[in-house]
Order: sequence, then structure tokens, then C-alpha cells
Amino acid sequence: MSATPSTPGPIEYRDASAAVRAVFDDIKRSRKVDDVNNFWKYLARDPATLKRTWESVREVMTPGALDALTKEMIYVAVSVTNGCGYCIASHSAAARKAGMTEAMFGELMAIVGMANETNRLANGYRVPIDAAFDK
Repeated sequence: MSATPSTPGPIEYRDASAAVRAVFDDIKRSRKVDDVNNFWKYLARDPATLKRTWESVREVMTPGALDALTKEMIYVAVSVTNGCGYCIASHSAAARKAGMTEAMFGELMAIVGMANETNRLANGYRVPIDAAFDK
């Protein structure tokens, strides 16, 4: 999708303010990449949102109790459910880089599809939560 007069384009590094460049530099350093992806370039139109979002993503996606692959696969699953093509593409690439195989992706998509179906069935039928699960 390209920018139109009604849709401002991305902020490139060469055109960025010092505050935006500082965030871009941190992203590049943290991710060991030469340039930031389009998501960050478009968020750079609002430097406060860029900074806040990067700090949150960096904190949440850092390996902890869950490893990087698991976190990326969860991100893919939520992105599929929310219909965010950009996030599906970027986090699928990150998950593959972290070790996700095609077989793992296939199983992940099966789980996403099944969870969405059963969630809607449970909601539609207004199934009450079993006492054993409500703890």
C-alpha cells in the first residue's frame, strides 16, 4: 500500500527527528537489522506512540518464561484471528527465524481455526463454565 495525499507515508531515517532516530537506532541494534520495517516507519509519524509501542514490544517479546519461538507463534495466532496481514507476515518471518517449521505452522493454523470455531460455538450456545474450570 503506497501513501496517497490523504494517507501520509512512512518516515525514513534520513527525514526523522532526533527522537525518532533514537528509537530507530534502538530497534536496529536490538534486532540486528540495517533498517526498521514499515510498521515502525509509519508509527514514527507520532514519535510518542513510536517510542511507547517499541518499549512495550521490546519488553513483552523478550524471552522470559516463554521462549522467543513460543512468543512469536502466539503473536502469529492472535494476528491471524484479528486479521492483521502485516503482523501475520512479520511475525511469521520472526517465528521462522526462531525455528518454526512448516509443520509447526500447519499445526498452529489448525489450532487457531479450531479455537475460533469452538469459541464461537460456546458463545453462540451460551455454554456455562463448568465448576471444575471456574477456579
